[in-house]
Amino acid sequence: MQSSMKHIHLDTVLLFLLLSDVAGGQDSCDALQRGDRIKECCNTTVEPEERNEAPSLPLDLPRHCAELRRSTRPACRCLQARWLRMVQMAGPALHGTDRLQALHLNVSRGLAHDLLFSFSPAQGPMTISSMEEGKAGKIRLPREVFQSLSSQAAHVVVTVLNIQQLGMFEEDNQTGQVLDDSVVGIMVEDMDISGLQDPVHLTFAHQQLPPNVTPLCVFWEPNKGQAGGWSTRGCVTLPGDKETVCSCNHLTFFTLLLNPALNRSMAQTLVAVANTGCGVAVAFSIFTIAFYIFLRCSYKQFSSEETLRTNLGLHMNLVSSLLLLNLAFLLNSAVSSRAMPGLCSALGGLTHYCLLCCFTWTALEGSHLYLLFIKVLGTYIHHYLAKLCLIGWGFPALVVVVAGAIGSYGEYSIRTTDHQTVVNLCWINSEHLLVHYITNCGYFSVVFLFNTAIFGVVAWKNCHLWSTGMVQAQCKAWRVALAAVGLFCLLGATWALAFLSYGSSSVPMLYLSAILNSLQGLFIFIWLVVLYYPKMEETTNSLSHIMRNDRTVAVSQG
Repeated sequence: MQSSMKHIHLDTVLLFLLLSDVAGGQDSCDALQRGDRIKECCNTTVEPEERNEAPSLPLDLPRHCAELRRSTRPACRCLQARWLRMVQMAGPALHGTDRLQALHLNVSRGLAHDLLFSFSPAQGPMTISSMEEGKAGKIRLPREVFQSLSSQAAHVVVTVLNIQQLGMFEEDNQTGQVLDDSVVGIMVEDMDISGLQDPVHLTFAHQQLPPNVTPLCVFWEPNKGQAGGWSTRGCVTLPGDKETVCSCNHLTFFTLLLNPALNRSMAQTLVAVANTGCGVAVAFSIFTIAFYIFLRCSYKQFSSEETLRTNLGLHMNLVSSLLLLNLAFLLNSAVSSRAMPGLCSALGGLTHYCLLCCFTWTALEGSHLYLLFIKVLGTYIHHYLAKLCLIGWGFPALVVVVAGAIGSYGEYSIRTTDHQTVVNLCWINSEHLLVHYITNCGYFSVVFLFNTAIFGVVAWKNCHLWSTGMVQAQCKAWRVALAAVGLFCLLGATWALAFLSYGSSSVPMLYLSAILNSLQGLFIFIWLVVLYYPKMEETTNSLSHIMRNDRTVAVSQG
């Protein structure tokens, strides 16, 4: 028995060492010392008096006095702390309003189990017997909090606040949205309790969140910044499909902050980066086409080298599709916000068509590489390039016509969690997102998997030929490496970055994807110039040399 009493006494000492201040320091009015002249904030006199009772202040004071939420003067900081304490204690005068709902309990120190509560914006807090009971939010308050108290009983207050009606709990430049505009406060005996070994668990119920929204468990820290702000210190977020569990080692005001991966300023920056990259890509796509014309006019062997003509013709079609896509995106960004419905539908269809052309020509690059490098023998096809053009430009047109016939195109808005529009585009509208998932995501996934397999085989054959010494006399290592990098770009590797852009951790990937996809025309231009100029007599590049050697090996083995 004596050992047990010593253990309880030790727990009491450890817990109270973690208490910031027990009543007086909670108001953070240290700057208002006795003897100072009377201070004022929000037309309210703030005196440096002892505070043994909850102050009587208007509940909507922050809503009508911006100074309380913005000023850093000692009087305003003190008044804000006293207002928070008043709300946390939730006296009888504050009950029964939509802005604040409270539950008061007297709990014995010898409590044998944890306290369980449910809460919702409509019904407020109430006690429950099981965490599985109901679909509302839930709170598990560990009994450790009460076992270490010096008094026999403790007064517990659980509050649910509507922050829109109170005008409080909003930090400067806040990008995330508070779930249901609700904040949950937990107080035990007017004490600042922290450092709990067994943390308090709050389960916030919600609908399935969009993929670009990340939940974050936060609490209100009055001393953060100039006038308080949200903090995650001491809290762990455990997200789920329709509920998120917050595990925190202290008691205060809690909420679930829904942070969009793409807020307004970030979206505007991303569009600016994409527009700049598209402008550069348009210029270099034109340079690439001009370089192709220069090769046709300057070198006699161009017309006699079938492989060279086919390779460059295929590349030029891909570059042309990239040029059209970048032009369509620039036009889309410029006029989508003020385009008439019919014009917006046409512009959305044009942008979709150009994107599908890029994917299709990327797939044709992989198919051509298969015939050129892997199959080797029997690759001659009559009017080969013309047939590729029929597929590359005709198939996307067929898809767009079908999608347009069912009304898939129109205005598409990217919004934040509070439904504010950050970007307007003429694209596949929200009612037909299945068209986007099938024709864009699904189609590109198949193309990328196929091209990745082709690239892997090509890389393996390349290494095999180098190991046998068959290409060392004809190609330099840097040309083979450059050819591999160029192929990686031609086969659509940069587009795959878009599939990694998921959730708030994907922000750097969004920027990287926008930059690399926009500059794909620049990469292809550099690749073609370095490989095909100025030593045109070495044409057919490193891959053609490898192809010829591979054909020789295949014939000899036959």
